[in-house]
Amino acid sequence: MHQRILLRARKGPFDVVTAEETYERDWIGKNSGNLVFSHAAHKLLATSAAEITPSRFRADPRDADEINEKYDVFVIPLANAFRHDYANRLMSMTRLIERLKIPVVVLGVGAQTDVDGDLEYLRPIDEPVKAFCRAVLDRSHSIGVRGEISETYLRTLGFSAVEQIGCPSMFLHGDSFRVEKAKATLGTEDRLAFVISPYVRALAPIVRHHHQRYPNLRYLAQGLYTLGTLLYGDAPNLRGKTDDMPIHTSHPLFVEDKVRMFVDPWPWMEYLAGFDFAFGTRIHGTITALISGTPGYLLPHDSRTLELARYFDIPYRLMRDVPADVDAAQLYEEADYTALNEGHKERFARITAFLAKHDLGLSFADGDSATRFDEQVRQTVYPQAVRPASAHTTDELLARMQWLRDENRTLQQKLKAHRAQPLREQVKQAVGGRVRRMLSR
Repeated sequence: MHQRILLRARKGPFDVVTAEETYERDWIGKNSGNLVFSHAAHKLLATSAAEITPSRFRADPRDADEINEKYDVFVIPLANAFRHDYANRLMSMTRLIERLKIPVVVLGVGAQTDVDGDLEYLRPIDEPVKAFCRAVLDRSHSIGVRGEISETYLRTLGFSAVEQIGCPSMFLHGDSFRVEKAKATLGTEDRLAFVISPYVRALAPIVRHHHQRYPNLRYLAQGLYTLGTLLYGDAPNLRGKTDDMPIHTSHPLFVEDKVRMFVDPWPWMEYLAGFDFAFGTRIHGTITALISGTPGYLLPHDSRTLELARYFDIPYRLMRDVPADVDAAQLYEEADYTALNEGHKERFARITAFLAKHDLGLSFADGDSATRFDEQVRQTVYPQAVRPASAHTTDELLARMQWLRDENRTLQQKLKAHRAQPLREQVKQAVGGRVRRMLSR
C-alpha cells in the first residue's frame, strides 16, 4: 500500500546544497548532527511503498488542512526537544499536531537536564511537554524516547505509553553493525578526531594537550556558527580575538588547517572512516564515527548525551570526572565495544517493533530498498569538507565572494519587487491563513 510520509527534517538525504547556502539558510538546523538522525530515519522508512517528504522544519498550524489532505502519517524524529529553550517551538509543533487528523509518530525524543537526571530542573516546561505528549498520543500508540531519563520524566508527568528506542542514527546500517579496534594501542601519529562542543569550557586544557601531542588530530565541527567562521572568518566584532577553545580563526587548529565541517552525513562518515579514534562531547559526532566503523568515546556533559551512551552501550566517562590531563590513548585503551556490538540486534528489533506498531514499513525488511537507498547515496555528489578560509586558494575565495555578491543582488531584486507591489499585495504576502482569506473576499 502506498504510504505518503511527512518527515520532520530540515532537508532530504539527496538534497544537495552548497556550504555557503547551508550557512545562509541554515539547512542543518543549527547543528549538522540533526541531519545524521533525520537522514537515518529517512532510510529506515524508505520502503518501495513509501513516498517521503521532508517538512523543512515547518510547524505552522495553518498548514494542517494541507497536511491532512496530502499525507498519511507525520513522523517526527526529535533530539533534545524537552528543554527550556525549545519550549516555544514545542508549543508551535503542538498546535499543529492538535489540528492533524492523520497519525503522528515521534521517533526518539529526549529531555535535557544535568547528568544526574534532575527532573526538578524540567518543571518549568512540564505544561508544554504535557500538551505535546497528549496531542501525539491522541494520534499514536506510544511515544518513542531516546533513553531512561526521558522515559522517567514522561512517566512522572503521567504518561505510560512511552518506549525507549534510542536514536535512529545508530540504525543506519540495520542490524549489521560492529565496531572493532584496529590496533591494540593508540599512538601519537595516529589519526584522531576531536568531536567537541566549543561551549564546554572544561575541554580547553584537553584541547591544548591533544593539539600539542597528536599532529594528525582534526577538529570535526558541527555548529552553524563555526560553519560561518570557516567560510568567512570571524565576525567583525570578534576579529583579533583569541580563546583557548577553537572558536576564532586565531586558534592554532584554524591556523594549521585542522578544522573540518561537513554539511551532509555521507561525506562526513566517509572522512571519519579514515580515522583511528574519535572522542569528545558531541553525541552525534561520536555516533557518526561509530557508524563509520571508527571507535568512538563520549564525554557526556548532560542527560541528553548520557542517556544515549547508556542505551547504546557507547564507551563513556562523565565530563565532570575527566581530568584535565586525560589522554586519548587512555580512553582508547579502556574503550570496550562488546556490549555495544552484542546488544545491537536486540535494540534494532526494538525500534523495528515500534515502527510496526505504528504501521510504518522498514526498508531493511522490504527487499532491496535499503540497498537502493545506499546506491542513491553513492551516486549523489555532495559538498566535501569545509576547511578554514586560510586553507583555500585565492580563486576559491573569489568564487565564494562571487556567490555572496550574486546572493545579495538576488535579495535586493526581491526587495525592490516587493516594495513596488501595492500595499494590499504586500500585506497578503506577509500574512496567511484567516487574514489572507479575508483579504481575498
